[in-house]
Amino acid sequence: MSGEDTFKTILIANRGEIGLRIARTCREMGIRTIAVHSSADRDGPLTRFADEAVHIGPSPAKASYLNIPALIEAALQAGAEAIHPGYGFLSEDPDFAEICAAHGIVFIGPPPDVMARLGDKAAARRIMAEAGLPVLPGGEGTADTATEAKALADRIGYPVIIKAAAGGGGRGMRVVRRPQALLRAYSEARAHAHVAFGDSRVYVEKFVERARHVEVQVVRDRSGDAVHLGTRDCTVQRKNQKLIEETPAPRLPEESRERMAELAVRGAHAVGYEGAGTFEFIVEDDGAFHFMEINCRLQVEHPVTEMVTGVDLVREQIRVAAGLPLSLRQDEVAIRGTSIECRINAEDPYDGFRPAPGRIEEFVMPGGPFTRIDSYGAPGMTVAADYDSLLAKVIVWAPDRGQAIERMKRALTEVRAVGPAMRTTAPFLLEVLADPGFAAAAHTTSLVGRMLESYPGEEAPC
Repeated sequence: MSGEDTFKTILIANRGEIGLRIARTCREMGIRTIAVHSSADRDGPLTRFADEAVHIGPSPAKASYLNIPALIEAALQAGAEAIHPGYGFLSEDPDFAEICAAHGIVFIGPPPDVMARLGDKAAARRIMAEAGLPVLPGGEGTADTATEAKALADRIGYPVIIKAAAGGGGRGMRVVRRPQALLRAYSEARAHAHVAFGDSRVYVEKFVERARHVEVQVVRDRSGDAVHLGTRDCTVQRKNQKLIEETPAPRLPEESRERMAELAVRGAHAVGYEGAGTFEFIVEDDGAFHFMEINCRLQVEHPVTEMVTGVDLVREQIRVAAGLPLSLRQDEVAIRGTSIECRINAEDPYDGFRPAPGRIEEFVMPGGPFTRIDSYGAPGMTVAADYDSLLAKVIVWAPDRGQAIERMKRALTEVRAVGPAMRTTAPFLLEVLADPGFAAAAHTTSLVGRMLESYPGEEAPC
């Protein structure tokens, strides 16, 4: 092994900004990288940056980035000892991790059995409750019939939320505020779960109207040592899709912050977690918090944690996967200042967040003090309609939240992604930052919905 005694060669089973971000840390560690790419990404920045590029299929993800045989063949042919899945695609697929192991390839992530248990959101909820983490009122398992779901909703009281047991990324959730809407919402949730995840099972739990979304970043090695790297607030969302993230979570009492982090580490120990994972919580107005789910991968918003701690999370993932100990202890973790991330998506926020892919003629991202850009955009490139619309992440750091907000406002005014059909979320994100509720950290997950009420393309809640 080379590169801090980890791996000589890593295949990156992803694309876009996250693929490039992983490749950069690998280069700093002296690790050779293999970039796989679809036909649409043949000339992308990652294929030029990596040490080797391998074409694995046509543009649709199912034929390329989700094509497990093609990925394994590319890794074996290139002599890759490990695969880093990034986020999305196969990053939380226990079957993929098992297939990697069967071919002598290290999957950079938690063990397959841990992913399988935590990937079932209903099972994860039960496991964490047994470990002492607080959970919202709801069923102990899945609701396998509409009658069962309604009986549960009637017992815990409306509103409730129906979630896919195999879900993730906020997809397919249905909020139900009155009994008459439950049957339709239940059917829709099951249908969406089947299409999106190949698993129609759903579960029901209490829905908190005025909620904040706070998460804790945890890293644990094979020897059982674990650290948390503070909290992140991901409350600014549209239909459960995050738009702005920040750390540390504002308006959260220090006692609650410490308790939440302590419980997240306890949860990681309870399942024998390995690598970087994120414990997500719902926080009520009075500060009470409840476990929601665990993401068994690197999060899109991981840069804000890196900005305030100085810890390279990809480096820690690689070290843990190689069997090395964490590079730091809990008493060495220091949270300094505030960091905010804004996701720049190729979408039109003033037309129901309609995807706006296409050719980019001009592409300028911000610079300046304490400003980080994670992107794969460039003039002349085409944003493909086959993939997620995330184009760039703008991340800033400042000594306090007020200065971080002002720095982000300045940064967003510098964003230019111009093309015949190109639109981005940058103008809308500026509106969010200027909202008095956000500035006072008094916002909830309903903030974006309230702001968009007068715009086209927004659906009324159930």
